[in-house]
Amino acid sequence: MTGRERGDRRVDQNRENQTDGKDLLARRFEADRGHLRAVAYRMLGSLSEAEDAVQEAWFKLNRSDISAVENLSGWLTTVVGRVCLDMLRSRGSRREDPLEYYVPDPVVRVAGTTDPEHAAEVTESVGLALLVVLETLGPAERLAFVLHDMFAVSFDEIARIVDRTPAATRQLASRARRRVQDATPAPGPDARRQREIADAFLAASQGGDFEGLLAVLDPDVVLRADGGRTLAAVSKVVRGAEAVISQALMYAKFRQASLPVVVNGAPAFVAVADGRPTVLMSFTIAGDRIVELQVLADPERLATLDLAEEDLARATY
Repeated sequence: MTGRERGDRRVDQNRENQTDGKDLLARRFEADRGHLRAVAYRMLGSLSEAEDAVQEAWFKLNRSDISAVENLSGWLTTVVGRVCLDMLRSRGSRREDPLEYYVPDPVVRVAGTTDPEHAAEVTESVGLALLVVLETLGPAERLAFVLHDMFAVSFDEIARIVDRTPAATRQLASRARRRVQDATPAPGPDARRQREIADAFLAASQGGDFEGLLAVLDPDVVLRADGGRTLAAVSKVVRGAEAVISQALMYAKFRQASLPVVVNGAPAFVAVADGRPTVLMSFTIAGDRIVELQVLADPERLATLDLAEEDLARATY
């Protein structure tokens, strides 16, 4: 074998090693993708932005020397956290929609089905009510709370992301934790009972049954409706059982076929007209009463719901 042939062989071997290394890195990243998406979704409350954050982490991984990284999963978690922090800060400087009316992106599945693409770590363990509370936190507070309390990242690691001392970072998480605990509803009954309560609300609403609605609503229930840019007039916050009932009875005038679904682990309904979702209503239930109603009426976001045509066709009156 000539010297040139030996050189060519070494070049080919290096290329193979590089390809094998990239393939291994891609497999490692895919193994962590669900976890990273869970972190980003809790940080951002937006499915599309969460995917963008995860993709940016992949780009950073490919541009970085990770030869000294001992825990790749932990390294990727902090990278996603830093990306999300930047996105939250940028969002805060340009956001126009009032947070009071904002309903975070829901993760929807048809009731009675399971979807392996949406693992429980990404969706069902975080409700819309909690995401609404997280939206009220400052970017650094949200990062400290999500990474430490939800994903057990140390304060030393978080401190490097927010450029503060570990003690100051601990205080960020503590303030966020108090706000979350003060605003988060108590745990509800089991899933079957929650569905029964949601069904009772829908039936009473469609039937104009004031007493039936009063029986399932907490006296201090909050209804949050988000119509987005297209239906801005729909956006509102309604507080108190009687005020919410007046809205429910009004909605009953526009009866539509509905499909029972699960939104982030909670019972919900999608109203369907002409084969398209028109309203999504999700329930937060504590004890045996509905304490929050999240109503998404934004046509742009409703169009992105992960619901197949055959599922929508199953909607009934």
